[in-house]
Amino acid sequence: MDIKKKAIKTSVVACVVDTKERVLLTRRCIEPFCSLWVMPGGKIDHGESIMEALHREVREEVGIEVKVEGLVDVFEHIGVGARNDHFVILYYRASPVTFTLQPNGDECTEAIWAFKSCLPKMALPPGGRHILTKVFPELPWTERPTEISLEEEIPGGELRPGESD
Repeated sequence: MDIKKKAIKTSVVACVVDTKERVLLTRRCIEPFCSLWVMPGGKIDHGESIMEALHREVREEVGIEVKVEGLVDVFEHIGVGARNDHFVILYYRASPVTFTLQPNGDECTEAIWAFKSCLPKMALPPGGRHILTKVFPELPWTERPTEISLEEEIPGGELRPGESD
């Protein structure tokens, strides 16, 4: 008999906001939350500090450096995916120190600077949506339509880094 105790997965995520109040989002290409827009982050390795993990994950996923400003909130996902995973995610607000986005292709296929006004309409997982409502409470956060095409969620050229507003 195979008895394996399931563990809670503890992760860190960076809510990176620039001086124009744009948020760094990546198009996730692995489960859970494949095809949704997420903020960069991932698991904390054994023996690694929370801050080391946060900086490593941002570098690995999008190739930039950030300055961490503080904890926004903690979000818990229970019963995620086919394996019924349990995640506790620490979300930290950060500002970019470098800006050239290089999505790694292993975990995310795209990386964008999304203007805050676009955030309520984007396909975000519950944790990301929860955190962004705390960061930008003035936005019109309503329930996202369930029948929205992910193609409609891809922001237009105005949101691409390096282009002027």
